[in-house]
Amino acid sequence: MRYKIDKGSHSVYAIQFHLVMCVKYKKKILTGLLDDRLKEIVDELSAKLGIQIIHRETDRDHIHILFSSRPSIAPSRFINSLKTAVSRRLRQEFPLVMRKHLRGGVFWSPSYFLASTGEVTLEAIRQYVETQEEA
Repeated sequence: MRYKIDKGSHSVYAIQFHLVMCVKYKKKILTGLLDDRLKEIVDELSAKLGIQIIHRETDRDHIHILFSSRPSIAPSRFINSLKTAVSRRLRQEFPLVMRKHLRGGVFWSPSYFLASTGEVTLEAIRQYVETQEEA
């Protein structure tokens, strides 16, 4: 088991997540300059919030973000902050696109997908835990 280990003042941790956020009404507007700007904003805001973006990529109606976090940061708080700030900035910078494709100025679907990720399978962890009694 090899993890990318991060350290805090009283902790050592390896916490990564896979996040998927969809554009409201699954509108396929994440292309060109808007797509590029979305990625820039995600990178900027994540850095300000102490989140490390491992990788992020868009399809035309959603974004995948693989990120690592400190244990003190609640993923739901980060996601809500990110969705709010990204939406506000894209509405300011791309008002014509927003008015044409999105009603009421809402950019993101209210739901999202979040999964914790790891470098080992659940089965490998289960086996490791079971063999600790033997050690």
